[in-house]
Amino acid sequence: MDATLIRQLVWLDYRLALLFVVFVPFGLLCWAFRSGSEAVKRSLLLYWRVASLFLITIYLAIGSLPISFISGIVAEILIVLALWFWQDLNEDIEASRQSLRPVYLGWRWATTIYCGVSIVLRALFANCAFTSIDKLSDTCKIWFEPPLSFSATFHHGMPVENLAFFGAVGGIVYGLYLFSFLAFSLPKTGRIAFRD
Repeated sequence: MDATLIRQLVWLDYRLALLFVVFVPFGLLCWAFRSGSEAVKRSLLLYWRVASLFLITIYLAIGSLPISFISGIVAEILIVLALWFWQDLNEDIEASRQSLRPVYLGWRWATTIYCGVSIVLRALFANCAFTSIDKLSDTCKIWFEPPLSFSATFHHGMPVENLAFFGAVGGIVYGLYLFSFLAFSLPKTGRIAFRD
C-alpha cells in the first residue's frame, strides 16, 4: 500500500477517533447531566472507564511502543462492547422518552461502525506490534505521527519517554482492573450494570 494513502488513512482514523470517541461522548455526558437522563449518564460513565484505554494507547504510541498497535485494537473492541453489553441500561435507554435518546442512539451506532472499520484498518498493521522498535518499517511508524503531534501540542518539551512511561503504568493499572472485573465482578453481575 502506498505510504501517502496510509498516512491519509491514519490521520483520518485519528480525527474520527477524536470525534466519535472523545468529543461527542463528552458532549453527550454533559447533556445527560443537565437533562437528568440517568440511563444515558450511567452508560456514558461506564463508557469512559472503558475508553480510557484509548488515551493510554495514545501515550504508548507517543513513545513509539509497538504494543500500542494491540492496545488500540483492544480499546476499540472494548468500546463497542461497553456500548451494547449492559442489558439494564439498554432497556432503560430504549424506554426513555427524553430528547437525548435519539442522539445517543445515533452516536452509538456511528461509533460502532467507526470502530469496526478502524479495527479492520488497524488489524492490517497488527504485525507491527511484534517488531522491535528499532526494526519498525516506515509504514508502521506512520501510526505514531498523530500521537506525536498530540504530544507536541499538549506536552511541549516533555520527554516522550516520560509520556510513554505514564502510558505503560496506565496500561498495567487498566489491565489489572480489567482482570479484576472479568474474574470477580462479571460472574456476579452478568449483563446487569447496576443492581438496586
